[in-house]
Amino acid sequence: MMQIIPVIDLLDGTVVHAKKGERQHYQPIKSLLTPSSKPLDIVAALLDLYPFSQLYVADLNAIQKLGDNFNVIHAISQKFPQLKLWLDAGISNNPERNIVHSNVILGSENFSMPENRSNLENFLTLKHQLKNDFVLSLDFMPSGYQGPADLLQTSAHWPQNVIVMLLANVGANQGLNTDLINEIMALAKGHNVYVAGGIRHVKDLAMLKKMGVHGALIATALHQKQLTFRQLKDFCQ
Repeated sequence: MMQIIPVIDLLDGTVVHAKKGERQHYQPIKSLLTPSSKPLDIVAALLDLYPFSQLYVADLNAIQKLGDNFNVIHAISQKFPQLKLWLDAGISNNPERNIVHSNVILGSENFSMPENRSNLENFLTLKHQLKNDFVLSLDFMPSGYQGPADLLQTSAHWPQNVIVMLLANVGANQGLNTDLINEIMALAKGHNVYVAGGIRHVKDLAMLKKMGVHGALIATALHQKQLTFRQLKDFCQ
């Protein structure tokens, strides 16, 4: 069994198509599941495809320090209370202000300010405040890994759940970076690893399962109907 978690990326109140981490070029999503790019419509369409129990939300405004979409996220949690939300809101300090009825994502890119030797210390401070009740996202941008080097060298500071966020592969429909995933899996003894980016079809899911990956975060393959209800059910049960 794997956990399949659909992803929505919010920008200025709209669901956008995240592609290769090039945030300046993101456009409203064009989905085969619904003609709408409104968040509540998109979530409803995803749940019509399959009764997912979790939803990953990337608040691109908050991540880029350009406001936030917390009102939209709150509306999602109110309309779909059965969904457990995973929220990446660019949190690097003061987590209480950012939590919106969700599991907090700490993205490594938010602890990668150049020449700042306290990046790891800031991460560890938040880890202590959150009492390990968060999800770590190891963020690999098109230019490479962004974050404290220590988080890639050892799993000692990892919480139970860890995402390998392959932004160069997100939305590109070009397949998995299996070499990098295997490198992370070699460190991940006892941790639940989730992969985001490059998942196109059922063969990619089978490959991840064989590699020991716990779950997959998916957007494009769902909106392009590259995964069927039956295929999702086979992996989720």
